[in-house]
Amino acid sequence: MQDILFLEHIAPLLQHVLVFLGIAYLFTKTPVFTALVNNSLTLPDKAVIYLLFSGFCILGTTFSEPSLQSEDAIANTRAIGAVLGGLLGGPLVGILVGITGGVHRVISMSSIDDPVNFIDTACATATVFEGTLAGFVHHYFFRKGKMNVLFSPRLAFTVALIAGFGHVLIILLFGALASEFTMAWNIEQELALPMLIANPAGVALIIYMIREQKRACDDLGSSGKAWQIANKTAGIVYSRFNQEACRQMAQIIQQETNVGAVAITNREELLAFSGIGEDHHQPGSRISSGDTLRAMEENRVIFIDGTSRSYRCGIKNDCELGSALVIPLRDDAVNEVIGAIKLYEQRNKLFRNINRKLGEDIAHLLSGRILAGRYELQRELRIQDQYRLLTAQVNPHFLYNALTTIGHIAGNQPGRAKRLLHHLSDFFRKNLGSSADTSTLKHELEHVESYLEIEKARFEGRLHVTVDVPEHLYEQTVPVFTLQPIVENAIKHGTSELIHDGRIGIHCSEDAQGFTLIVEDNAGLYDANHAKGFGLQIDERIKIRHGSGYGVDIQCEPEQWTRVSIRLPKGKQAA
Repeated sequence: MQDILFLEHIAPLLQHVLVFLGIAYLFTKTPVFTALVNNSLTLPDKAVIYLLFSGFCILGTTFSEPSLQSEDAIANTRAIGAVLGGLLGGPLVGILVGITGGVHRVISMSSIDDPVNFIDTACATATVFEGTLAGFVHHYFFRKGKMNVLFSPRLAFTVALIAGFGHVLIILLFGALASEFTMAWNIEQELALPMLIANPAGVALIIYMIREQKRACDDLGSSGKAWQIANKTAGIVYSRFNQEACRQMAQIIQQETNVGAVAITNREELLAFSGIGEDHHQPGSRISSGDTLRAMEENRVIFIDGTSRSYRCGIKNDCELGSALVIPLRDDAVNEVIGAIKLYEQRNKLFRNINRKLGEDIAHLLSGRILAGRYELQRELRIQDQYRLLTAQVNPHFLYNALTTIGHIAGNQPGRAKRLLHHLSDFFRKNLGSSADTSTLKHELEHVESYLEIEKARFEGRLHVTVDVPEHLYEQTVPVFTLQPIVENAIKHGTSELIHDGRIGIHCSEDAQGFTLIVEDNAGLYDANHAKGFGLQIDERIKIRHGSGYGVDIQCEPEQWTRVSIRLPKGKQAA
């Protein structure tokens, strides 16, 4: 008999669940759904959610199946509306939905001839409890910043199941207080199990459908928009992540997404701003937003939804912008955050035209553009370096000096002249024969040795060189033409200007993360105000390949010494 009653109740309840699924599907096509999944619900949005799930409660009571134990008891799906109202709308919405569903339950099941009894009040109280419980679950995850957890079917099922057990206990408690515990127990024996299965399953199914609709909308909308933006920005090259390229990108993103404003920053300053607030968000200004700095420092997306927390402009108090999505920009080549892209909406608009995934896709697109631009810059710098080496080093003046020196030596020291010709040949061969972007430290030192042998012969004992680099570092990979141009500068713009002997020292220090090549001369003639040439280009090449923690540092004690330190990582292949 009990099995038959179970089947008689569970089948209609599951049919009610299908009706609710259909209504919930239509809800996912409304603007309120967009606000819900973007965590940007306004008071009118919450009013819509209240009406929707109060309607679920009312339908759950209206479609109910009467109990054989008492004509005042019914098998119903009212809890689905109460739990969903609380989970998706928060505590206030959950309580109001519960009260509405409870009041309707009392009114619909009582009359002048059939006054309110303990079953009516118990069911009404249980409905309020279900909405309240789910509302405070929403509040808990909201405080933790884990709103996406609310779209978990497993969590929804668990909350609805706990709410269902609470419903059972409330019925039994009210039955005991009314001295009708036996009737309450018999009712729950008949109705509890079907409702404990149907209601949690219904809540979980609806949350699952909402989550999948959210995912589908995010993927479809963001992919389409991202492709449009990618097509329109195909000609923008971010070789140096500069203001002009960022300005073009920001304008295109703002036009395509219809957000209030778009900003692009590096680690220190605003590079571009397009949209509302252009009058006071000026490119070149220092970053004033703590959220932007925190997003870059912690490498995480920060969403200021405009409801639970409003965006506060640090430049202008009456700025119209009220919500913001801050997404770090990464350079995957060096695995570091290099800036951020920020999407804004007005105070009264919030994020209705863009979802978080689209913002992340745009940031990924921009990061890809930056990475591609940096590789392009590496190629350009490589070409420039080769060209400058060919024009600056393989030139008649250098060759004339070298051959003149060898000619003077050939008469008295033919063996030494032969060795110098070998070094000259080797020097040119390495200059002209290198096709890769990287080399080994050993190869670089050999290149320097060939160059120095010619220069030491030319200065006839007035140039002294010491090299002290540990052999276990010889196989470390370094960008090609890293060391020789620095040594050349130390002679050409340093020791060659001295009346007394010139000294060049090449040595190395190392730690767990990397090593530093140091080239030091005893001239001290480096002028930072007129610094240009190989040193700065080498610094830029290293930073592009390995990040800001590496590169060239130049120190000088005027007329005493100039020290050039080249910081490189250990065990990394250059890009």
